[in-house]
Amino acid sequence: MPKSLPAKKLCAIASCLAASGFLLTGAASTVAAQSAGSVPDFYMDGGGWVTMSNDFFPPKSGLGPVRSDPKNPYVMESGNGQRQTFRVSDTSHPALMPWVKDELKKVNDQVLSGKPLYTVANSCRPAGVPNMLLVRITPFFFVQTPKEVWLVWQNDHQVRRVFLNQEHSKNLKPSWFGESVGHYEGGDTLVVDTIGLSDRTFVDGYRTPHTTQEHVVERFKITDGGKKLDVSFTVDDPGAFYKPWGATRPRFLAKGQPLTEDACANNNDDKFNQGFEDVPTADKPDF
Repeated sequence: MPKSLPAKKLCAIASCLAASGFLLTGAASTVAAQSAGSVPDFYMDGGGWVTMSNDFFPPKSGLGPVRSDPKNPYVMESGNGQRQTFRVSDTSHPALMPWVKDELKKVNDQVLSGKPLYTVANSCRPAGVPNMLLVRITPFFFVQTPKEVWLVWQNDHQVRRVFLNQEHSKNLKPSWFGESVGHYEGGDTLVVDTIGLSDRTFVDGYRTPHTTQEHVVERFKITDGGKKLDVSFTVDDPGAFYKPWGATRPRFLAKGQPLTEDACANNNDDKFNQGFEDVPTADKPDF
């Protein structure tokens, strides 16, 4: 069972961050290097951001994400006369290249044959971008500094680093979360541009694949008086999609909910032989 970090440990983490030039905005002070009012406070005096849904919503305009097959609608949880189902994707999405449709069809066939299909987070793999925005129930937190923004997920305390106001590196080696650079806009929005993403991840819960050419631009905007975080993004990948598409995934403030210790691999193996994917392990470090 996850446990909240004790006060002494939280203080130690805060001291370590401060010693490295990190400040949790909204705690003792804001980022001093930025002009007053120019930086949105995503920490909100100790709050994390949660969502209860694990699907993307269509954007306000333009082409949206892959959705469930109308003949096999996705039901996240049983209730109101409906039974929980596993995902079957609608492969008629106009942006999908033939090889992407073929991969999705393989997944669909497995589900329709009765095999369970859980999200990659259930097997403790990094979800990648933008798929990690779908991690639900547990919150993620922001750590803001003059030069970087960290997005810290409670699940395994996975961290994305966003480097502010700089160009992308040249000759990037693909990685789980790629390289993210960002900037603030309008006093309420963080814009994040990410490339260099490994093709071992998927873009969504339907396991839609992508190539290392994937380019994601996200916008994190505080709304509703600080109670809501509107998250929208666009995905462009000339190796997988005929045209760019976008989606939204709003999250809500869980004020006062602490960052807890949440180790995914603990008690997460297939004890009852249900066909779960193995938790990845390594005999030696790969770095």
